[in-house]
Amino acid sequence: MQTQMLVEKLNSLLEIERFHDYAPNGLQVEGRKETVRIITGVTACQALLDAAVSRQADAVLVHHGWFWKNESPCITGIRRRRIQTALQNGLNLIAYHLPLDAHPVLGNNARLAGVLGIQPTGQWGEMSLGWKGILKSGPMTASGFAALAAEKLAKKPLLVGDPDRMVQTVCWCTGAAQGFFEEAAAQGADLYLSGEISEQTFHQARESGVPYLACGHHATERFGILALGGWIRENLGLEVEFIDINNPV
Repeated sequence: MQTQMLVEKLNSLLEIERFHDYAPNGLQVEGRKETVRIITGVTACQALLDAAVSRQADAVLVHHGWFWKNESPCITGIRRRRIQTALQNGLNLIAYHLPLDAHPVLGNNARLAGVLGIQPTGQWGEMSLGWKGILKSGPMTASGFAALAAEKLAKKPLLVGDPDRMVQTVCWCTGAAQGFFEEAAAQGADLYLSGEISEQTFHQARESGVPYLACGHHATERFGILALGGWIRENLGLEVEFIDINNPV
């Protein structure tokens, strides 16, 4: 498939024009004009690029790409090596950040709900990035839900707050959305879940009575790129392989 056609289809599918993002969405580095084999992953790190080269891929498709706002524009050090790897090997780098968090079917938030047994009931916050839902299994303690998350995500989360608080309504946003905590509490959440945790989040959770569950940035954002890769395989007939470069954060 022509790379430009692939990117246009993905841009349309994920409605990238709706989002004011921190990095460009779509084609970030131009490589081969034709794309047949795609390597997907959460982050366009050097290890993922090297894996793509070894598999003779035409494109790397990720959630976390390059060229973030407020980042140094100088092509030196780690950035130079990554860009050089892509250019020398004809790799297209395609990335979708907030559009892949928010997509109602393929997005990180939607897919995480399915993994954790949450029935979505609505969205909230800036660009509707926050999600709200109820546990399909019925109420359980915060510690019980934390144990479920540990099993499903293969990572032990950090629970802050009353472990015996009964949880039915959950608000969540994958990745580094700990800053949404107060909005989540205002939504009537019994528990708020995201990937990372900041110093102030600890105190907010203890003082508000709403437990906070930090499940890992990487751990909560594997599922969207997996789903997008599956969509490409099924609808466009391209070869897609997901490579999980583990990150404990």
